[in-house]
Amino acid sequence: MKILITGGCGFVGSNIAIYLQKNLKKVQVYSLDNLSRNGSSLNKKRLDKINIKNFNINIENFKKIKFLPKFDLIIDCCAEPAIEASKYDADRVFNTNLLGTFNILKKCLEDKANIIFLSSSRVYAIQKLRDLVKKTNIIKPLKIKYKINENFTTSSASSLYGFTKLASEKLIKEMFYKTNLKFIINRFGVIAGPWQFGKQDQGFVPLWVARHLFKKKLSYIGFGGKGHQVRDVLHIRDACEIILIQIKKINKINNETFNIGGEINNSISLNDLTIKCEKLTKHKIKFKSVSKTSIFDIPYYVSDNNKLKKFYKWKPSRNIDKILKDIYNWLSKNNTIRNYFL
Repeated sequence: MKILITGGCGFVGSNIAIYLQKNLKKVQVYSLDNLSRNGSSLNKKRLDKINIKNFNINIENFKKIKFLPKFDLIIDCCAEPAIEASKYDADRVFNTNLLGTFNILKKCLEDKANIIFLSSSRVYAIQKLRDLVKKTNIIKPLKIKYKINENFTTSSASSLYGFTKLASEKLIKEMFYKTNLKFIINRFGVIAGPWQFGKQDQGFVPLWVARHLFKKKLSYIGFGGKGHQVRDVLHIRDACEIILIQIKKINKINNETFNIGGEINNSISLNDLTIKCEKLTKHKIKFKSVSKTSIFDIPYYVSDNNKLKKFYKWKPSRNIDKILKDIYNWLSKNNTIRNYFL
């Protein structure tokens, strides 16, 4: 069996590639990544160590993708994930996320390959998510315990990034219609862990740990600048484990869409994340408060995994403290990567 992982030198893609190579017998894993993102060259070195070949190809270039070897399964992790990029580089977001998926689906049809597509919780409507919190400026810690399932509305604006992910989901269903090929769509929330080179607008969990460890400033941005926004967080190893389970069961469970995240037990505000990072690193840092809110930002998101549990009898096993500790240990042992977070 041959598996291609697009975005295979990114945070999620590289971790999945390594995990599958080590845990699946008689399988060869390959990566497709043009190494343009921050830290991708370091992740490629990790793939090289266990003989995972990377094809240095831009996912927009179907002429080159077409002549790759034949694969049995493609896991599409390739994306421009920064929500704010929708404002300043719309072409890149559209071409990477939607045209890229279109090219991969053409390859699937040629190879008769199944696909596991990594979508996003950001397909859901911004305003409806904001409506879960009565006030735009969150002046007090949130106490709501609402979980978002697969039926939450996607009918209004969700950012260009969210649109490309939702459009890609629809594209998969259209192109696989009336074929015997199988797909799984996973709408992941926040995923975090070692080898994630985080930024303020994407990958904030390792950024928080790194800035505390290296004693550098951070900002609470939006919704009054108080740090009361809430997200649930999933450990990258848990994400790898559910992907492996889905691969093994794809002949029985397929053509479904799942929300996957840390749920209520692994939800945390930026404020509480700061407290945990202070305790973990023994450092306190200065924070800037920026009250203005981006048009794409949301105050609250917590995944509902109930459908996933029903189909796979699976739930995340690593809590937020484990996530932070693993990131801290990774950063502490790899001091040369500190510049990626400064």
